[in-house]
Amino acid sequence: MTRIVTIANQKGGVGKTTSTVNIAASLALAGKRVLVIDLDPQGNASTALGAPHVEGTPGIYEALMGETTLAAVAVPCPDVANLWCVPATIDLAGAEIELVSQESREYRLNNVIQTYLSETSTESPVDFILIDCPPSLGLLTLNALVGAREVLLPIQCEYYALEGLSQLLRTVDMVKGHLNPELTVSAILLTMYDGRTRLAFQVADEVRNHFGARVIETVIPRAVRISEAPSYGQTVLTYDPSSAGALSYRQAAEEFALLTTVTNPA
Repeated sequence: MTRIVTIANQKGGVGKTTSTVNIAASLALAGKRVLVIDLDPQGNASTALGAPHVEGTPGIYEALMGETTLAAVAVPCPDVANLWCVPATIDLAGAEIELVSQESREYRLNNVIQTYLSETSTESPVDFILIDCPPSLGLLTLNALVGAREVLLPIQCEYYALEGLSQLLRTVDMVKGHLNPELTVSAILLTMYDGRTRLAFQVADEVRNHFGARVIETVIPRAVRISEAPSYGQTVLTYDPSSAGALSYRQAAEEFALLTTVTNPA
């Protein structure tokens, strides 16, 4: 069964997009077939995966509006085999306003994903669909939560990252109770970890105490290579495969693949 995972956190700057593209690349390099849906109008995931996303490029906006399908707008990542991206353009910024008056507006993404899965089920179905969300709890993020089965929460190892987490968890519970009973928070990823500070250790310890086995053991360090890679239209896995950031994401992705299997039924 294809795993549909939303990577969400309404706080910006926690490594959400970075984690989406690097985990996707890690899974693809491990032999999995992965589709990334860029649901952020900024299009940063599209940039990192080398997907064209200038204004007017067909992408997720057109799919949500019923003008095309995911299969028609998914483009292959030029640097990693078995990895595709559905790009986001600035057109997506108006989608939340346009969707407000639409029927079943919360289910638009779910519908296009299910159509995509039915279309590709007889060929080579993808193993993972990863959805990169904007830094908000608006209609686009709501669509992502309704369309997914799992949520991966990236949490920056700083105090402010813990603020607002309860609001996000309440939103997940609301979606699970009213719109998507299959939804579960399957994994927590600690990002931007600075081992030189006591605060990073305390935040990581608090998250592990609260979430237990759902926290991925590998932490993602603060690393220059991770930050540099998108400017070259790459993930850190292809930009500098031997760097600490690349090795951390490879290991975290391996744990994530196993962790979701264990925690999903809970």
